[in-house]
Amino acid sequence: MKIRITPLNFATAFFLFLAVYSWVFGIKISGTQFRNMNTAIGFIFLLFAIVVSFIDLLFRNFFTENKKLWIVELSFITLAAIIFLLVK
Repeated sequence: MKIRITPLNFATAFFLFLAVYSWVFGIKISGTQFRNMNTAIGFIFLLFAIVVSFIDLLFRNFFTENKKLWIVELSFITLAAIIFLLVK
């Protein structure tokens, strides 16, 4: 089995880092009723990491060439970011 580095691997690592960071150092949300939601936000980032990891596995099964895999995953990340900014 070949180890392939893909953009969604970086996204998964980033979400795992954010989950651990929010559990260890905490995140404070100002202007809300709940000032300190470390556990909930950590679990949300952990859920994002699991979903992104699953999507990475799906893309790896559909696209065997590394170049096509990178293009598809970067397009997916770009599309998700655009949708997030439009909804925001």
